[in-house]
Amino acid sequence: MGTLRDLQFALQLKIEELRQRDTLIDELELELDTKDELIRRLQEELDRYRTTVPLPGPSTEGRLDVRKEGVKLHTIFPEEVFGELALLYNCTHNYSVSAQMDSKLWVIDRKSFQATLMQRALHSLSGPEELLHCVPFLQTLPENVIMKLSDLMEEMRFADGEDIIRQGTKGDAFYIIAAGQVKVTQEQDSDKDEIVMSILSEGQWFGEQALWGEVLHTTTVIADGDVTCLLIDRETFKDIAGELVDSQDDYCQSQHHTFEPDGSDAASSLGLNDFQVIQTLAMGDFGHVDLVQTSDKRCFAMRVLKKQLILSSGRREHVLRQRDILMKAHCPFIVRLFKTFQNADCVYMLTEVGFGGDLLTLLKENGALDESSTVFYTACVIEALTFLHCRGVIYRDVKPDNVVLDEHGYAKLIGSACPRKVDTCKKAWTFCGTPGYLAPEIILNQGHSVSADMWSLGIFVFELLSGRLPFCGFEPLMILTETIRGIDHLDFPKTFSRSSTSLIKRLCRNIPSERLSSQRNGAKDIHRHKWFEGFDWDALCRQTLTAPFVPKVNLPLDSPSSSHYLEDSGEQSCSSWDEF
Repeated sequence: MGTLRDLQFALQLKIEELRQRDTLIDELELELDTKDELIRRLQEELDRYRTTVPLPGPSTEGRLDVRKEGVKLHTIFPEEVFGELALLYNCTHNYSVSAQMDSKLWVIDRKSFQATLMQRALHSLSGPEELLHCVPFLQTLPENVIMKLSDLMEEMRFADGEDIIRQGTKGDAFYIIAAGQVKVTQEQDSDKDEIVMSILSEGQWFGEQALWGEVLHTTTVIADGDVTCLLIDRETFKDIAGELVDSQDDYCQSQHHTFEPDGSDAASSLGLNDFQVIQTLAMGDFGHVDLVQTSDKRCFAMRVLKKQLILSSGRREHVLRQRDILMKAHCPFIVRLFKTFQNADCVYMLTEVGFGGDLLTLLKENGALDESSTVFYTACVIEALTFLHCRGVIYRDVKPDNVVLDEHGYAKLIGSACPRKVDTCKKAWTFCGTPGYLAPEIILNQGHSVSADMWSLGIFVFELLSGRLPFCGFEPLMILTETIRGIDHLDFPKTFSRSSTSLIKRLCRNIPSERLSSQRNGAKDIHRHKWFEGFDWDALCRQTLTAPFVPKVNLPLDSPSSSHYLEDSGEQSCSSWDEF
């Protein structure tokens, strides 16, 4: 028989085992709720898909087993769904599904699903734009302003006989009739009878005077049958259109980022065998990054990408696009790409070195960053994004891993596979980025623009201040679902200042056009936010501010005895990769 101490120890172990089991149950329940929510959303999209491609009725036959590492987890019954994450992006299955009996399945591939979503989104976008183009006094607006207004037009439905506006009331919104017709009536001074002044139908509008200032309505507008109107209020219109001038263009023209790091001209005459490899800095999916230096001790980073891995994964166009964008990005807050090479096996990219490492490493070492450091690094990223956005480039992968520190401690965006140049008034549709940082419109395949980077920037600020992501979970599906729910469902850490919370919430609005910097003032609205009060943006651009952390770098580097030179077998300098 055991002693009292043994019994107490055994009891303690049992209590701990029960506690762990309860925690696991809570986690599984949360995971189940998350999956149910995403399944509901995907089911809605599938229902819309059925309206486009008629399918037979549901089958009542079949039963499937779900197993992981040989252990049965779940049974799938008729009319249940599985594999929903594969509709969003290319992922590896972490379980196996097998049929218990003869079963009939309806399957939709990712390409068809996303094409249907894109068509539906394009249709929903084109309607408001077409209606706005029909309004004469809006036809002088630039196309990008029209697109932003169409995103913010609110749809309202009115029943037969319902007042839309009433004579004598204050007006603050402009209406365009999307479907149905309305009666415009006016009450005469001589009697109380209302006379019908006109009948307006689809494509016509009313209430436009309210856009220019507070006015009293001189007529009443009544729904004549069921009516659908698109409306925009005065304050929103002023935020976007202002005085019909997009001042963001002026801001872009004032950006004079033509920074030329040391060695950019000299690197143009060098070949692969002129670079001595000092050490490997990082490993990636398609290769690795080496620290290299020349005979005169100038240091660079050399990204070595294996062609076969790029081609087999279908990433050729992404690499080409990245190269074209970075070669033109002469900005002090973006890692400079000096030159590219290729041989039979690899593609080489010669870039600046981030001697201070990336922000993710700094974050892990410190747990979280203080507010002044976060302000500094965020400001650097904002300048980089502003440079790209003014040139129509969406970065699409803002996160601490993609921000490195130079020898002075200034933050720079590195090249990634996600940047995309998009024409004015157009949107990108590719699912690209990292779960946890993705904007809702990317997840839902609704089309996205540069405002998607503003969402990621808000997540970036949250992570630097807290050391964690706001949207997290045990698997990507949970993270994506929490992202779609939005930032307003989160409890912010009590350590956050009121101004930092305000900035994050204004960057992470679910409606892209409502995000900070998406209005007519562009990046100026971020500069003026209270969180940046007192921050010297001009000194940042001149690089005269002292960075929060300055890495210790001893240059030139001592070459280790094991270092070697890159081989130039079959080398070609890449001004064009047409043959790649």
